[in-house]
This record gives sequence, C-alpha cells and structure tokens, in this order.
Amino acid sequence: MAKLNSTTISRRTVERLAADRDTVYWDSELLGFGVRVYPTGGKVYVVQTRADGKDGKRVTVGRHGVITAEEARRRAAHIISRIKAGKDPIPEPLAVEANGPTVAELAATYLEEVVAVRLKPASANSYRNTIEKHILPRLGRKRALSLDHTAVSAFHHSLSETPAAANRAVEMLFRIYRAAEERETIPEGSNPCGQVAMNRQRRHERFLTDEEFRRLGGVLDEVEAGGGAMAHAAAAIRLLLLTGCRKSEVLKLRWDDVDLAAREMRLRDAKTGPRTVQLSPAAAAALSHAPRVEGNPHVVPGMRPGSRMGDLQRPWERIRKRAGLDGLRLHDCRHSFASRALALGESLPTIGKLLGHRHIQTTARYAHLARDSVHESARRVSESVEAAMYRDCPELAGAL
Repeated sequence: MAKLNSTTISRRTVERLAADRDTVYWDSELLGFGVRVYPTGGKVYVVQTRADGKDGKRVTVGRHGVITAEEARRRAAHIISRIKAGKDPIPEPLAVEANGPTVAELAATYLEEVVAVRLKPASANSYRNTIEKHILPRLGRKRALSLDHTAVSAFHHSLSETPAAANRAVEMLFRIYRAAEERETIPEGSNPCGQVAMNRQRRHERFLTDEEFRRLGGVLDEVEAGGGAMAHAAAAIRLLLLTGCRKSEVLKLRWDDVDLAAREMRLRDAKTGPRTVQLSPAAAAALSHAPRVEGNPHVVPGMRPGSRMGDLQRPWERIRKRAGLDGLRLHDCRHSFASRALALGESLPTIGKLLGHRHIQTTARYAHLARDSVHESARRVSESVEAAMYRDCPELAGAL
C-alpha cells in the first residue's frame, strides 16, 4: 500500500501516478479513499474503511476517466458514512445504468490492457475484428450495466445467419465484462453473458485414408522434383503431414531452429509458446532434402531475398486438385496426423504433446476416434481368441 502524504487525490495527482504492480494510493485527507493503479495504466477509485472494529470490504467507486476525481471523492464520502452507520456500503442512487461506462468503453479498455498486452498479433487481430464488426455496431453505445440476459440473447439471435460468428461475439463480450469486473470498473456479478444458449456447430473433420495419403505423397514427389517456389511449398506440406505441426509453425521455421543430429525442431514462436518437436526419421529426412536458398534463414523461403513464404493456401489448392482431394483443408493434415496416432494406439495426453496442445481438453476433441480405435482393437483381439478356441473346428468359429 502507498500513501499520498503531501496531497489529496485529484485529477492531476491521479494522472501522474504509475505502478509496476497493482498498488493502492490512499488519500491524505479522506481516510479510506484511494485509487488503485494497475501496471497497464488503468486506475480505479476505491473505498475501504472499518465499522464496529471489523475490517471493511473494499468497494469500487468508479474508474478514472469515467468519473472525475471530485465525483469519486463525493461518492467515497457517502459510502464511508454509510459503512460507519452500519448500512450497506452502496453509493447514493446515481442512475448507474445511465452514467456508467458504455460497452464501447469497456471494449476499448479490454483491447488496450488485455488483447494488446497478452495476445500475439494474429490472435489480437481476430479479437479486434469480432469486436469492431459485431459488438460495437450493435451494442457499443449502450451502457454496460443496462445489458441483461435478454439483451445479450437478442444480440446473439441477431447474428443467427452466421452461427459461429454469433457464438464468438458473445464469448468475446463475456471476456470484456469479465476483465472489467476484475479491474473493478463494474461491480462483480454484472456479466450478462453467462447463460446465453450458444448455437450448435458442426465440426469439420476430415481425415486422409491410406489411398489418399498415397495420392498426396505422389503429387508432392512430383512437385518437389519440379523445383521452384512450388517445391518449397510441397516440402512444407510434407513436413505438416509428418509432424502434425500448425501451418504457422512450419512457415516461421528457420534453419537454426532445426537440429537434424538430435532430430529436433525448436519452435520459438508456437501458438502455445516455445516448444520442441521431436522429428521422426522420415521428418528429419524430409528436412534434410528440403531445397535451401543461400542466404535465406527460413526453411520455407519467400520470393523476396531473406523472406519467408507468407501462406500455403494457393499452392495447397493446386496440389490438392492434382491429388483429387477436393474439400480437404490444409489444417486437415494436422487432424490426419492425430487420427493416425490414435489408430496406432497412442494416448490422448501423448498426442496432445505431439500436437503442442496446452490443455488436454483441446486434444479431447479426438476422443471419439480413440473409441473407434479401441473398438477395432477389441475386434482383432476377439477374433484372435475365437480362432484359438476353435482351431480344431474352424467351421464353428463365428457361429456362436
């Protein structure tokens, strides 16, 4: 805790305050009145005082910038007097819904203090797009505390033509409110998004069969033999198939991240943080034969000197068409890697490590494939036992 011993809380004082960690600065005149300063620069006025010798609960007065320091002091004095009188520490009726922060203000703070600080650029752009495209046009001007379950459900329904986007928008709104509660910008329990019934979504699951693997492998061989930019793209797709890596992880790969002697790729900027990928002999061979461009540090080089390839979608469409695999997404290479691992009896935790999943729940989407694998194993074992039992009377096998 810190004190403002020489001055009182005022607009000028608060705007000068900064902190390396969450810190509350207490006013030198009105005891129990303070301002909480976050490392991100956010500032919230608070009150904490005692009544009847008991420790008082800290109460949020308002966010700096939404209310003035003078208004916060007036509200704080009222809250303190209520606490001293043994009443609930609620401020006088202030038409909170009419005067509180708007959804747009909460979203702006969320983008500045959470998204810009914690997320990688690609994820940050995705979050910002959802907010700017769906949330702000419909809800931005509304006071945050005026939204209830009915209003959010109506917002969700207004996006019914794009069910997945509707779900993402409500999930994003939930995160915005949760962050505002954590920063005490709005009272705890103000989030109206918790019980909204989300749209059911069909997962796109496509897994290569043995025949499709053969056709795709044959086309990759032909394309790599042809050289040029398409050969680099084919080498990248082969690496996706053999490692189960994400597209971005392969495209960002540099030669100094590859240790062929140890058969490892050290991904410095993976989606879930730095990780090491163990290379199979086949994957190591694919990397050792991948065409290199002198002076370019990237495994999948781009057209400009020293650059990397930005995307694989166009070469993938050409390769997919030649292999007769219409509708197969590039990301399905990763799904196919996971399904093949399950077919070979690998456990979900092991597959999660291979794929670089941070949480087992992410890998659990393949659980139904695990059940299929177990069923197939049960069939093979049962048939083997049955054959042994009726070795001398094969005509009885399968008759029971």
